[in-house]
Amino acid sequence: MTVVEPPVEIKPHAVWEDVLAIPVGAFLMSWGMYLLSAIDGVTGGLAGVSFLTSYVTGWSLGAVYFLINLPFYWLAVRRLGWAFTLKTLVAVGLISVGVGLHPRFIDVSGIQPMYAAVFAGLAVGTGMIVLFRHGASAGGFGILAQWLQKTRGWRAGYIQLALDLCVIAASVAIVDSWVLVCSIVGGVLLNLVVAINHRPGRYFG
Repeated sequence: MTVVEPPVEIKPHAVWEDVLAIPVGAFLMSWGMYLLSAIDGVTGGLAGVSFLTSYVTGWSLGAVYFLINLPFYWLAVRRLGWAFTLKTLVAVGLISVGVGLHPRFIDVSGIQPMYAAVFAGLAVGTGMIVLFRHGASAGGFGILAQWLQKTRGWRAGYIQLALDLCVIAASVAIVDSWVLVCSIVGGVLLNLVVAINHRPGRYFG
């Protein structure tokens, strides 16, 4: 006998849920980026490009991260809409500010590189999931990954992983070899978190 289940009513997140969730995702991402910056590490995506630019120029990581994301908002508006773009702009702004605020409250200068990289990968990956599920991203390659998942059905985590590996490869000449190994471990964990928890068609919030 075939059992026919009633259709599931899909309800999007309420505005107040987005207002609460986006700062949470941004906080987790900024915390992970702060941990990586404390060990002079690197990650993938435009965040990784921001790290490398900051190391080479001495400019503020938060400021570089915010500015380097600006060109991607054009793609976001055209392909993903104004709501997604504005949420992402808020998230990126909060992340940029958060990276500069964390050192005022906690000192992690003595943290071990592998622990920092693993914790950072898990924190950033979880933060990205929160943002994705509330119609936002962390900007940059995340916008591209979200668009490809939406239009092609490709998993955002795998897209992000491929782009991340390209950025990490460019870090060889700048980042200490052991710290780079730790950063790669953290990057793999980050993308596994996203790939496992953000599959197209599975989550309808």
